[in-house]
Amino acid sequence: MLHLTTHTRWKWLIWLLALGMVLGASPAQAETTQRQSDAYCVSRSYIERFYPRWFSYEQTRLLGSGNALFGPDRVTPLYGAVVAINVDTLYASAVVEPARQPVILTIPETSVSYSLLTATPFGDVFDSGIPAGQAGTYAITAPDWHGKLPRGTTRITVPYSQSYWIFRADKYASDGQNMTAEAEEFRRNLHMATLSDYRTDPESGPTKIVPEALFAIRYKVIADNLVRYLPISFLRQLQTAMHDPGTPPLTPEDKAVAAKFDRLFGDGRDLSPEEREQFAQGARDGHTQIVDNYLDHTGDTNWVNFRNIGNWAPSAYLDRSSIAEFLQWGNGYPTAAYWHAFKDRSGAALNGAEHGYVLTFPAGALPEVSRFWSLTAYTPEAVTLIPNEADKYAVASYTPGLEWNKDGSLSIYLSRTRPQGVNPANWLPVGDGPFNIMLRAYGPQGAALDGSYVPPAVDVLPIS
Repeated sequence: MLHLTTHTRWKWLIWLLALGMVLGASPAQAETTQRQSDAYCVSRSYIERFYPRWFSYEQTRLLGSGNALFGPDRVTPLYGAVVAINVDTLYASAVVEPARQPVILTIPETSVSYSLLTATPFGDVFDSGIPAGQAGTYAITAPDWHGKLPRGTTRITVPYSQSYWIFRADKYASDGQNMTAEAEEFRRNLHMATLSDYRTDPESGPTKIVPEALFAIRYKVIADNLVRYLPISFLRQLQTAMHDPGTPPLTPEDKAVAAKFDRLFGDGRDLSPEEREQFAQGARDGHTQIVDNYLDHTGDTNWVNFRNIGNWAPSAYLDRSSIAEFLQWGNGYPTAAYWHAFKDRSGAALNGAEHGYVLTFPAGALPEVSRFWSLTAYTPEAVTLIPNEADKYAVASYTPGLEWNKDGSLSIYLSRTRPQGVNPANWLPVGDGPFNIMLRAYGPQGAALDGSYVPPAVDVLPIS
């Protein structure tokens, strides 16, 4: 005879009741329940996998036609189009679309250090085929293009109908010399034009320097609010972006997710109230997972660090989406390394209204670089520069007048106002409220390159 404990009897009773509910449900009811479950799962998977495409699609719509280089005339707290913008370099960017005809890129000779990021609309970094720092004239072509190129051009075949090319020219040399004028000359002398325009005028297509106000749209804030308050609208927009011809080819697994989403979601207009709620909740939960995945990617000193930026394994689509949310168009190794802090040593959120802080690098513990390191403070929601009366947005290896402590360490002070007795060069304004800071290493070397480097924790500044 079988003897069951009270706990076991309850487990069997619950299971039998659940089975009875399923068996007692009509086929129509069972199908409805399954559709609602599928709606939640596919919605969540869709946003976790393809979230970056919403950003690149909307940004491209702002910029208009591709195959032209452009850059902001300056970068201040007004700039919001791309999260975590840096103030260390001058930008020249382009959306390259070589499907109809080759695109001619001319890179001038320069004494300025610069880097070129080439990435897909999802943020996957690919090799441009142009040697680092190599001046010349390059013809960017589709793989199936056949024709004759102008003499002196080097063919670069790109397998994407749309890609993003971002030049970053250093405003300061590695020894601290101010090279801003030379960097400005370099980016203005970069040229990009279609083959037909180049044949007409080889000097066509210089970088357009446009007002910073054109970059004031804060896409991250828009995306966050849409997912929170209008998730069906966001899903519809993301679906439109995914069907754009510029979207790169998908993996078989991604294709299956996208096809299932299209089948269940349609255009989002004829969903039942129950299905709408499941799609909405799936989107919200997927977005929460994207944010949490980034913020939880920390070590012992509470700095977020990803070593796979732009080079994600097929299963790391969540990392890719997290980077789009907090560090879109970040460079991959070995160009740069990034550490992002939202908390102090104790794990409390950084907040300029409550504390001043100090970040002290022990002697020899700054990230080793061939170009520069810098520390920048950002607002919490938009991850944009923090307005401040000092008009100061970074403390860096090139900052004039930095003072080291007697033991060889370097202290950087983070506070609303400069603490009494602190050297102005060692102070980074952070505003009156929550904030976060990013440590960059351009041209990482040694431990900063191999992944073993860990920045020191941020400490609350003692009250004197």
